[in-house]
Amino acid sequence: MDIETFREYCLVKKGVTEEFPFDEVTLVFKVMGKMFALTGLDADEPSANLKCDPDRSLELRDEHPDIIAGYHMNKKHWNTVYLERELDDSLIRELIDHSYELVVMGLTKKLKAELEEM
Repeated sequence: MDIETFREYCLVKKGVTEEFPFDEVTLVFKVMGKMFALTGLDADEPSANLKCDPDRSLELRDEHPDIIAGYHMNKKHWNTVYLERELDDSLIRELIDHSYELVVMGLTKKLKAELEEM
């Protein structure tokens, strides 16, 4: 999956915004103000950090060499996913969806209600 396809897939989700809160090269995707994906636009090889259930994170890392512990993130809850190696686009989309859903589940009732109304 190329970086533009990754970006477009993230942005079509309800309540998602993109911003550069850290620097001019780290693109962050948030749902209702909470981060669920980020990517470094200056990386030699396109990758993204995605939130993941801790047990599933370990399984994914064991099964796929293109999924590693989240770079510069809490390694228990985040994975780095290499976008243009051997992973199927369908798996990458599934991991984006999983990250988004984890963050939505953790939103306050008020934010969930606002998201539903969008």
